[in-house]
Amino acid sequence: MRQILVVDDDREIVQLLSFYLQNEGYKVIKAYNGKEALTIFHQEEIDLIVLDVMMPEVDGMEVCRAIRETYHVPILMISAKTEDMDKITGLMSGADDYVAKPFNPLELIARVKTLLRRAYFYQSDNERNNMIKVDALEINKTFHTVKVRNKPIQLTSKEFDILLIMVSNLGRVYSGEEIYQLVWKENYYSSNNTVMVHMSNLREKLERELGYKLIKTVWGVGYKIDA
Repeated sequence: MRQILVVDDDREIVQLLSFYLQNEGYKVIKAYNGKEALTIFHQEEIDLIVLDVMMPEVDGMEVCRAIRETYHVPILMISAKTEDMDKITGLMSGADDYVAKPFNPLELIARVKTLLRRAYFYQSDNERNNMIKVDALEINKTFHTVKVRNKPIQLTSKEFDILLIMVSNLGRVYSGEEIYQLVWKENYYSSNNTVMVHMSNLREKLERELGYKLIKTVWGVGYKIDA
């Protein structure tokens, strides 16, 4: 189920949009100001944001720019301002689409569906087959990319190979020797701590974004990622 964050300081608009979105089968999370929206966004796995421009403290433009620094989630901005320059500014700040108030809820829903299709469904079968998801972690085998809640995580090629091996066989325990032979394709010797160093770095990067330990140690045996 796609999860949509609706942000507006007008509670009636939030309730109206929530009603229509939930009727379409989406899960809705509500926020009533920009600061609250950013907090929620970093705690939840959000697939699309409906974002009001004019809000107190942190406005929609600031929220959009903050998210766009590291994330690519679709953003649909709404505003009472209808001047062309406001629309251009909104799109330049990183929004994918823009709707002026007062709006027809059915038109807004149609735009939401279009953005979701464009972001998530227009992929070839090969692309879909090369995607692996574990909780909020998303791995693209074709492009060697790793994301958590749409935020890219920069891994070295060896860290990526280690992660790919483990997520491809969830629940299986891999010894350090097995991982070394599979990734480095060389014979392992007992004093080699290469795997340990790479595993430590990989864990730190993943845990920083996930908020929990994905890779578990089975003492005396090796490492695993639970199914």
